[in-house]
Formats: sequence, structure tokens, C-alpha cells
Amino acid sequence: MSPAVKNGSPATNYSVGRLLLIGLLFHIVFIGSVFDCYFTSPVIHGMQSFQTQGAEAKRLVLIVGDGLRADLLLNENPFPKIKDSPTIVAPHLRSIVETRGAFGISHTRVPTESRPGHVAIIGGMYEDVSAVTKGWKTNPVDFDSVFNQSSTTFSFGSPDILPMFARGAIPGRVLEWSYSPEEEDFTKDAVELDYWVLNQVETLFRNATTNPVLKAKLHQNKVVFFLHLLGLDTTGHSYRPHSPEYMRNIQAVDTIVKRTEELVNNFFGDEETSFVFTADHGMSVIGNHGDGHPDCTRTPLIAWGKGVRGPLPDTFPSSHDEYSKPWGLNNLYRRDVEQADIAALMSALIGTSWPVNSVGVLPDVDPDRPGYLAPKLGKKALAEAAFVNAKMILEQYRIKHELKTAHTLFYKPYPPLESNQVQTRIHQLEQIQSLISTSKWDESRRASHTLIKQSLAGLHYLQTYDRTLLRTIVTFAHIGWMLYASLYIIRPLDQPRQQVAKSTANEAMKFFPLVIADRGYRISRDWM
Repeated sequence: MSPAVKNGSPATNYSVGRLLLIGLLFHIVFIGSVFDCYFTSPVIHGMQSFQTQGAEAKRLVLIVGDGLRADLLLNENPFPKIKDSPTIVAPHLRSIVETRGAFGISHTRVPTESRPGHVAIIGGMYEDVSAVTKGWKTNPVDFDSVFNQSSTTFSFGSPDILPMFARGAIPGRVLEWSYSPEEEDFTKDAVELDYWVLNQVETLFRNATTNPVLKAKLHQNKVVFFLHLLGLDTTGHSYRPHSPEYMRNIQAVDTIVKRTEELVNNFFGDEETSFVFTADHGMSVIGNHGDGHPDCTRTPLIAWGKGVRGPLPDTFPSSHDEYSKPWGLNNLYRRDVEQADIAALMSALIGTSWPVNSVGVLPDVDPDRPGYLAPKLGKKALAEAAFVNAKMILEQYRIKHELKTAHTLFYKPYPPLESNQVQTRIHQLEQIQSLISTSKWDESRRASHTLIKQSLAGLHYLQTYDRTLLRTIVTFAHIGWMLYASLYIIRPLDQPRQQVAKSTANEAMKFFPLVIADRGYRISRDWM
């Protein structure tokens, strides 16, 4: 008999090597499908840019305290276990909140890391998830930002943060002053990094007094100054956020904010500057961040200066909750925002084109809730800013919708925006424009707010459009792989079907006496 035939049936070659090779190839494809499902970049290009007519402020100062928690900045007596700790740890920022600024919590998203936080604040978009392949250090796809839309941005701080906004920007638009990476030493006092930033700002203004070219550049409209203060993050990692070192670093940041405001006001000699102070993320009690714990996602937002409203009395029901009661600011209105909303606020203040990748919502879009802009801007300006916000987000939806239409078979459009022969979104834009033309400011803001929410939902719909199909394909592929692998265990083709059945019966008979014996034992045990 031929060796290829055994017991009247061809022998099957169950090669373990072949199984391993097929398994390796399958899992490579499977892992790739995970990235295709969940780590596809949301960043697209080709959108038209929009901006508000005119600007309230000539320039903007953005100060980011890296790793600063909202409660440890604003609580009364935030460090009770530290002997002789002050009741108010940041008196200058506190005085701004109480007398001449607007404040609230900026809610971040996971991952609560420095790079994603800055992308949200300055780019108005949440972290490109495909950047996980780069360890959250750089972006695989260039994106727009407030800095790129400014006339010039003067940025000071960490070499881990500043370069990513210069990349992809117009050459010479974003200027950088950063210390060397070796200076980020966890064994040294990190406060020195923050004072280094302040020294560079002082040097810049001092040099401008003798440099006409630099002076002219500084006096342009739509100039942005960015101060990235890394010390708190470094100190929190090394000593934990409830330590004396972290407390002293908050005090140092407060001093730097005060000194920066003095430098700007003295150099320009006017009141045409808007100031925004915030943080990229918070920090847990053990000194880490990255997850979605509230200690990591709740960061402070304080805005003041030109174009920003002053303090407002609290509303009913109160804008405060248990988290902010220890602040001792319950008499003042707290206005929370999503982190990406800060980019929209900054663009509106200095009148730049909004970042084309921004999904931030201007806090003043909703007419039923006070925002951050000064009421003296007038309802018309607020209505037009809300309309710009709606058009900017809808433009991203339009581009993604067209891309999906061109590359997807049997594509089903997002019904709220594409339900009629004439797209609903175009009709909504015309309706908002009509409301503005007839001076119905509040109605137009409500219509813009509705369109913004629909556009954001549409973007999410398009971003996740293929996930159900991909999950189904991956699920059935994995089931198929398990069934195929099981053949190497069962080996049903090694012998004829009749012999398999006979062998199975014989095996069962071998265990039958054991079953009977076990049953008898159980019965006898129950009667005892």
C-alpha cells in the first residue's frame, strides 16, 4: 500500500511549521487591522479658512503651566500638611479671578500628556491618535494652529513642545527659544527652567529697544507670545503634587505671570493685550498622568485683558460643584470649557483665521450662557463669531464627506446634514446668514450652536463610518483562524469517518465504568 494512503484514506499532512507561518501572517494582518480601525489620522487638508471681521486685541500672551492641577492653584489652603503654607498660593492669579478676569476649568481628554494637551490648546484639535506610533512625541500629519495663523509667534520653553508647532507652519512664522534637553534634569530644581523662560522674555523686550526690525515685528497686530513653563510637571513627577517643592513651583509660576504682564504692558504702553493662562494636563497624587482620572483632566483656565469680560456673579443654579467649593469663589461665575475650545477663544480675541483643523467651540456661541468675551463687543460681533465657528467645523465635515463619497461603495451620508436634494447644511448656513442680516443676534447664535453640534456629530460619524464593517470582518477572520487551528488538535482527516466514530465510541466505553462508579459514589454519599 502506498505510504500516502493509510487505512483506505489519504493521510493528511498536519505540518506544525505551516500552522505557525499561517498564524504569524494572520496576526500581523490582525494587528494592522486594529490600527486601521482605531488609529487612522483625523487630520485632513484642503479646507477653506474663516475668520471674524476685526480684532478686539492687538496681541495675545498664552502661558501654560505644564502639569498644573486646578484645585491646587485655586483652593484656599491647598497644602494643609505643609507647615506655614499660605492660604492663597498664587495671589496674583487669584486677584485676576476676583477683580478683572474670567475663570473656569478646562477639561482635557485622554491621553493626558503634554503633547496632546498643547495640540488641543493651540491647534484646537484633539490628539491625532495615529501619533501613538510616534510615542506621542511628533505628529505623523502636519496640522494648523493659532501660531501658524498669527503674524508672528514668539515661543519660549521646552524643546519637547515648541518644535511641533513650527513644523508645518509658514517658515519664519513661529520663532523658538528653548533650553537644551539636558536641562530637563529630574535631580535639579525645576523652577530654574521656568525662570529661564522669563529671562528670555526679558531679553527679547530689552533687545527690541535697540533693534528697530525686532521692535517693528513686535508691534504688528496678531502677535502671539507663548510661555511654556515645564517646572511643575517635572517637580510633580519628582516630589508629588502635594509636596513643598510643587507648592513653591506654583508660587514661582504666579510670580512669572505677574512679571510677564508687567513686561508686556511696560513695553507696549497700551491695554491692547489679551492674556490666557491654563495647563495642558493635571497630575495624580502619586505624580503621574496620562489616564482619565479627574486629577489629570481638570486644569485651570484664567483669561483677562483686552476683549475679555470681567468677573460675573454666580448664576442660579450655581455654576459650582463640590470640587470648586474649596476655592472660596462661590460668589463668582465659573465657566468651564473643553480644552480645544481655548484655540477658538484665542482666535476670536486677536482676529486671526481659525485653525482649519480646529473642532473647538467658542464659549460664547451659546447665548444662554455667559462666555469669556467682553459684552461690549456687542451682540452682532458675538453672532458673527459663532457663525464663523459653525462654518469652520462644517467645512471639515464637507471635505471628509466628499472624500468618503469618492472612496466608499454604497456610502450612506449623515442624515441630519444630507437628508434632502439640497443639502440640509447649506440650508442651515443660509438660514443663519438671514438671521444675522435681520439683526436677530441671539437666534442666529442658537442656530450656529445647533449646526456646530450637528457638524461635530457628523465628523464623528465619518471618522467611525467603517468601524462596524471592519470589526465584523476581523471577528469572522479570527473565528476562522480558531477553527483552522483546531483542526491540528482534532485531526479529523487522519482516519476514515467510520473509524473516527468507532474510535470515539470505544473511548467513551473506556470511561463508562468510571462514570457509573462516580455516580454510585455520589448516590451513596448522599444517603449517608
